Amino acid sequence: MLPSTMQEFPLTISAVLRHGRTVYGDAECVTWTENGPRRATYATIADNAGRAAGALARLGVKSGDRVGTFMWNSQEHMEVYLAVPSMGAVVHTLNIRLFPEQLAYVINHGEDKVVFVDDSLVPLLAKVASDLASVECFVIVGDGDCDASLLGDRRVERYSDLIAKESPDFDWPEIDERQASAMCYTSGTTGNPKGVVYSHRSSFLHSFAATTPNALNLSERDRILMIVPMFHANAWGIPYAAFLCGASLVMPGRFLQAEPVTRMVKEERVTFAGAVPTIWADIYRYGEEHEIDLSTIRSIICGGSAVPRSLMENFEKKYGVRIIQAWGMTETSPLAAVAHPPRSVEIGSPAEMDWRARTGRVVGGVELRLVDDMGNALPWDNEAVGEIEVRGPWITGSYYRDPAPEKFDNGWLRTGDVGTVSPEGYVQITDRAKDVIKSGGEWISSVELENILMGHPDVVEASVIGVPDARWDERPLACVVRKNGGGADAAVLAAYLAEHVAKWQVPERWSFIDEVPKTSVGKFDKTVLSARHEKGELLIEQLD
Repeated sequence: MLPSTMQEFPLTISAVLRHGRTVYGDAECVTWTENGPRRATYATIADNAGRAAGALARLGVKSGDRVGTFMWNSQEHMEVYLAVPSMGAVVHTLNIRLFPEQLAYVINHGEDKVVFVDDSLVPLLAKVASDLASVECFVIVGDGDCDASLLGDRRVERYSDLIAKESPDFDWPEIDERQASAMCYTSGTTGNPKGVVYSHRSSFLHSFAATTPNALNLSERDRILMIVPMFHANAWGIPYAAFLCGASLVMPGRFLQAEPVTRMVKEERVTFAGAVPTIWADIYRYGEEHEIDLSTIRSIICGGSAVPRSLMENFEKKYGVRIIQAWGMTETSPLAAVAHPPRSVEIGSPAEMDWRARTGRVVGGVELRLVDDMGNALPWDNEAVGEIEVRGPWITGSYYRDPAPEKFDNGWLRTGDVGTVSPEGYVQITDRAKDVIKSGGEWISSVELENILMGHPDVVEASVIGVPDARWDERPLACVVRKNGGGADAAVLAAYLAEHVAKWQVPERWSFIDEVPKTSVGKFDKTVLSARHEKGELLIEQLD
């Protein structure tokens, strides 16, 4: 073997911190508050990260210790997000929407030593405070009134007081790029969440990949509205990618409703934004009744669940805004595929939307394959249907303190997603393996039915689940939320579906509901719908 002459330079979050501070110190992080925007430069954030690291060291946090964050997206969250891994500890973003028993589980399972909590979220965290075995100190962020006694007899500090006592010139340690930098738990709807531990190397490489044109295409010219929470799969890698490339960040805090979000876009001249489809659907409905200005946005990245084609078409037609679909999961850091159309397709042509409506094209750095039930590799021919498996430098190879061998296949992560792949590497997910509907020996894609239904003008949301059937073993049940005053009944919607799919795939069973239940990260929760059906809580309309 001929050795290279290259330096052994560690790929670490501290390198991201140094680069953002020295090269893009004048970029800014804007945090939205009830009194309007609050601004800080990246240089200030880096200084405060140094102060936060000093404060944590005085609290007894050492290399490898876990530090939880129970916070909205904000300047302070970004400071902690940079400080903790750069000092050698592990930042553990906590999902503020978990059920109390799940929240207590992930904090205890991760053995968090210190937890940062926004003042507005103290009552929520207080519900589990007495159940937290490993936590030694709570750090309250923000100057708002809150009852710290709700957190029990553990040590409680104020973030502003802690960092005021520290120097920005923290002596950052040399870090092995293979050591843990961050921890995030899955948002599964069954069983306990599973922990994924990212390395400095994986996070650094993922950040680089995220900035590239075939991924998020970010640069210092961008102003990013980061709606996706920092606890949702690393906010899709946006925070570190932004600090690395100098893109400014607009943090919405707790103001995630359509009115303040659209105001942020206009006032802060946002060029790029990321959020799950339900957020953009709410914004589009808000825009039908209010005048909004989205003219500065060049691109929206949308993921977490399948993006309805109708939503992409409506945004482009009404606002000239391109929604790009992306796919990944907590286990993939999360970027694995992004649906940019191929170079042979003209931008704005009718064919372009056909490509953008796909789940995404495999991102460089990720290897992907399809396998059948026996584990045999299937061709990329747009026809073979199998489970998607992935591997790569930012793909997890295990779960934290949970071997889960059924989730891994000889070095490949079994995603649980089922679909096809085109010869060009475009993935089309047809379902989660657990949600695929098998009717009379044939497969029905619930995702396809949902996306078509949400293209009907009278439909706000639609979720399709499989239910038992005496003749066909399983048939689809369509659960639909109609617009106020929408007149489409089951027969009308069935006829609409029949224009787009084979007639045998059209559901005979329909249920009209007030809202599709959501998971903690905004995905449709089919487990809840299935449970309601089993208990007889859904009113079913049966078509002949």
